[in-house]
Amino acid sequence: MEPRTIRPDVVARPPVPDLLLLLLAVTAASTAAPLTAAAAAPALAVAFWRNALGAAATAPVALHRTRPELAGLSRRQLLLMLGAGTFLAAHFGTWMVSLTLTTVASAIAMTATQPVWAALFARVRGQRLPARAWLGILVAVSGVVTVTGIDLTISASALGGDLLALAGGVFGAAYVTAGGEIRGRVSTTSYTLVCYSAAAAALLVGCLVGGLQLTGFDAATWLMIVAIAAGPQLLGHSLFNRALRTTSPTIVSLGTLFVTPGAALIAWAWLGQTPPLTLLPAIGLLLGGVALVVTSR
Repeated sequence: MEPRTIRPDVVARPPVPDLLLLLLAVTAASTAAPLTAAAAAPALAVAFWRNALGAAATAPVALHRTRPELAGLSRRQLLLMLGAGTFLAAHFGTWMVSLTLTTVASAIAMTATQPVWAALFARVRGQRLPARAWLGILVAVSGVVTVTGIDLTISASALGGDLLALAGGVFGAAYVTAGGEIRGRVSTTSYTLVCYSAAAAALLVGCLVGGLQLTGFDAATWLMIVAIAAGPQLLGHSLFNRALRTTSPTIVSLGTLFVTPGAALIAWAWLGQTPPLTLLPAIGLLLGGVALVVTSR
């Protein structure tokens, strides 16, 4: 299992090298939504290849470093990891499909509600939430209502995309909640391999049932798919995990919120997706509420 340094002060400034790693991770993660929206392939197929390529890249490292650990997994550990992978598939499936229906800015902002749902799951499981977290939940929900109301005036499909992205946030929270039950006892490499493999298998079933095209894309689309797997999937997630060794989860979680404006800027410059000016305060309200939840602990 990788060593991790525990920082007593959850708001202490991270070391400069880790700040640079966080910046690189945010940049890599910010490319996922624009690349998915631009790819000339079914969103569910892109989600499958994202996880399948991620698992394929992780497998040699896992088999070399953690083969005994993988062989010694208990049934409960394996079931938890497979469950987390299934939730991950649902997260990618709903969020990446939402990008075909609404703007990148709205989709990624709605999915950013993941910490809010994770907090509510924790409350259902008996954990106490501070007053600051409840305030953040109320602020974030008001932001969600405002975003969906604005997008409803644009089109019904935009509202449908918002709701799918919101579901992506719920499934993302379920993924981290399930993973939290086992991450302290299993290495990141083993966990990543099993989760990515389970997610790819679930998404493959969805693609086959839906009769979606999985191959035969043009070279530009394959390049985008590989870029999604290499950038957001492997580089982005890996660097966020690496930063957690010396940086508090609060700082890392706040850092991930910068993915929303980053993705929106890329979509504006590359895809010409200019969000309505009325949407910007709504997204700010939503992210502000999420930030309150993240910093409440």
